[in-house]
Amino acid sequence: MRNVLLAAVATAAMMLPVVGQAAEKLVVYTSQPNQDAQTTVDAFMAANPDIEVEWVRDGTTKLMAKLRAEIAAGDPRPDVLLIADTVTLEGMKQEGLLQAYKSAEAKSYEDALYDAEGYYYSTKLITTGIVYNTAAKAPTSWTDLSNADAKNKIVMPSPLYSGAALIHLSTLTENKDLGWDYYQALAANEARAQGGNGGVFKAVASGEKPYGVVVDFLAIRGKAKGSPVDFVFPKEGVTYVTEPVAIMKDAKNVDAAHKFVDFVLSDAGQKLVLDMGYIPARNDMALPEGFPARKDIKLMDFNPAIALEQAEANKKKFADIFGAE
Repeated sequence: MRNVLLAAVATAAMMLPVVGQAAEKLVVYTSQPNQDAQTTVDAFMAANPDIEVEWVRDGTTKLMAKLRAEIAAGDPRPDVLLIADTVTLEGMKQEGLLQAYKSAEAKSYEDALYDAEGYYYSTKLITTGIVYNTAAKAPTSWTDLSNADAKNKIVMPSPLYSGAALIHLSTLTENKDLGWDYYQALAANEARAQGGNGGVFKAVASGEKPYGVVVDFLAIRGKAKGSPVDFVFPKEGVTYVTEPVAIMKDAKNVDAAHKFVDFVLSDAGQKLVLDMGYIPARNDMALPEGFPARKDIKLMDFNPAIALEQAEANKKKFADIFGAE
């Protein structure tokens, strides 16, 4: 009898998973800040304890250079990309480097926030609006920055440096009421276009320039920490980047990749976005403290395919107008 019991225990032990050994693996390349990426991965693995995630973090430009080198060598490593913008992923889609996945979570998202064929999905909204020093008059419109009383008082990130600024440029120049005439008016108003969003915020917070074009969370978090600034969602609407998620065509762990996409789009995944202080892309979510109600944030029309097609021409035209800083 004792031998029978020992044999049963041994058989049961063989059937149990080895502690710390995951049945599946998943490789994620992301441009999220390190802490955000760790939080996302930890929450996903807690919800999917049979999947072990290896993640690599860098800026989108550097990540794409790394990935391109891997593709050229015939050994792309990531299963999933979670990077800054839809324009990059639209380009990869057109090159045939992504695979489509129709997530059931898409029903909770506006159509404009994911690819209709399922090649990529937005996970958050990082909008670009106007930050102003509270010593100055509050603007309400993009056109306020082109008025004569704003001359030599504006700073904005350069689309030659910032991906969000390039998307901002594409969105505004495709807008029938703004277009390239608006950028010509900004140049005539001696707007300074240089560097990225961080430098813009510092210039406005310090009082060097009264007005700036900047991503929302920098200004809203800065205000919460006591900086003399406020943020405006212009009446025409805001431009936005969305940190989309996509699955590589040559993904080695497709089932795990599907689960990851579903997770970051799910209510649980979007609560992480909210806790990080960003606007969740999902429709039915609250917004972080300091943001207006979702109904009061108007998103301007944006087409990633047009932005991709015109990116180089837009950068050249911008450099001709503002210089190549």
